[in-house]
Amino acid sequence: MSLTKRALAELIGTFWLVLGGCGSATLAAGFMAPIDGSPVHIGIGLLGVGLAFGLTVLTMVYAIGHISGAHLNPAVTMGLVVGGRFPAGDASMYIIF
Repeated sequence: MSLTKRALAELIGTFWLVLGGCGSATLAAGFMAPIDGSPVHIGIGLLGVGLAFGLTVLTMVYAIGHISGAHLNPAVTMGLVVGGRFPAGDASMYIIF
């Protein structure tokens, strides 16, 4: 598979991770909503954020893992380069995307 297609897959995966994971973290702050005149906490909490991050990574591993390896994080790419399991020439595109 070409480097461009793999880098584009990483871009899509990273977008999905930020949208799902960080988007859920904004909901974890909790909001007060008046229901029947009494305030109710409707945030998803720490468990919800953990599940959101885990499920977004899981969906991207299944969706793009066969294309790019689903690194989704520049630290993962750098760790693989240092460990000799990923070509250093391809790392810059993965990190940029």
